Amino acid sequence: MKAGDEPDEQAIADAYVYLLARMLVIRQEGIDASEEGFAYNKVKYNPLGSAEFVNPNLDVAYLECWIAVDDDSVVLLTVPEIQDRYYTAQILDEWGEVIININERRTPSRSHGTFALTRPGSSPSIPEGATRIDLHGSKAKLLARVELKDDPDEALRLQREFTVESLGEVSVAPPPSIPDFENASLLGVEIFETVDEVLESAIDVAPGAAEAQVGVRSVASFVAASEDNRSEVEALLRDKIVPGFLGSIFTETTPLVNGWVGGIETGNYGSDYLKRTVLDLAGIWANTSAEVVYFASTMEADGTPLDGSSSYLLHFPGEKLPEAVVDGYWSIILVGLPDLRVVPNEMERYNFNSHSDLAMEPDGSLKIGIGPTPVDGVPESNWLPSPRDKSYSLTIRLYVPRESVFDRGWVPPAVVRISRSS
Repeated sequence: MKAGDEPDEQAIADAYVYLLARMLVIRQEGIDASEEGFAYNKVKYNPLGSAEFVNPNLDVAYLECWIAVDDDSVVLLTVPEIQDRYYTAQILDEWGEVIININERRTPSRSHGTFALTRPGSSPSIPEGATRIDLHGSKAKLLARVELKDDPDEALRLQREFTVESLGEVSVAPPPSIPDFENASLLGVEIFETVDEVLESAIDVAPGAAEAQVGVRSVASFVAASEDNRSEVEALLRDKIVPGFLGSIFTETTPLVNGWVGGIETGNYGSDYLKRTVLDLAGIWANTSAEVVYFASTMEADGTPLDGSSSYLLHFPGEKLPEAVVDGYWSIILVGLPDLRVVPNEMERYNFNSHSDLAMEPDGSLKIGIGPTPVDGVPESNWLPSPRDKSYSLTIRLYVPRESVFDRGWVPPAVVRISRSS
């Protein structure tokens, strides 16, 4: 901070990044709540292949639900018994922090059954046999996934056996009202206009949150003190802070190797508020790295941005195949920028995974071609269509990763340009 009560540029940047994480979750809650048929404590069973959200996971039967509880209520979550395929019931708080994953790895003593979701400090009646799980506040987001494998009908059957039931009437506070914004045009100084309402709407359990919130309130007070102050902060945000944040959101939070970022701890962020905000922006509801590790690329190894009009090769050597570093499964998906949503193509082919019918090379290696048309030297079965004249991002997911992923013994190979299409 500068002398007196005037925040310096770093203090404003820190406050902005911290607060933006909550704004991103509020925005997502509003998007979800605007859908037809939405209700708190009502499961949305996404149809197989649904891609109507950011960075979709097309390898699983997917369901989601906004959980809401109060001091007098309890919400019962039922998780079916599942064997021989990846699954998890992931619950996150209103800042994007993972509260728990329910599965045979993280909760081996209770990998399935009935779970009572409650507000911390409350004393509702818990049904016999239900396992209590305290949330971080009055709301949480449930995301459950069941791997399709080669039997999507069974995955769909299991998906429907996840259920949510509210015992008693729940008083649900609406999310705070915030301005509309997009990833490519983030909030400016208006982010500091409703600080009290936003911060009081959800408890932040991250270490140092109280100190960070003091900084946020200080900047908000400075902005509210005069039009000159507001204009000064707006100029800093517009000209330096927001462009700097958008321009370095990945490189400042994770090492860059072969043009890929990732392989980092996610899901719980400690006091690394920048990383939390980046993950909320780039792929909200990121899971813990013990469950899944993400690698993302928007560039070649030399930093040249990926171009949808060009053809590229992703070549995994036989001793570095992605299936060798997972105990679950792997996948790769292509999404457009900056919206991070799949780009329509005639083949409706957006991703590959462990169960895709990919042709291997004679030496045991794997080639994936990426381009607007089939890539020379790559079987068409291994072609991932790219959007002509549009930037895009590739994301590799490694479910239940092995130790070599964490110690950097394995990273994806560089995306290599083969040719530029006319």
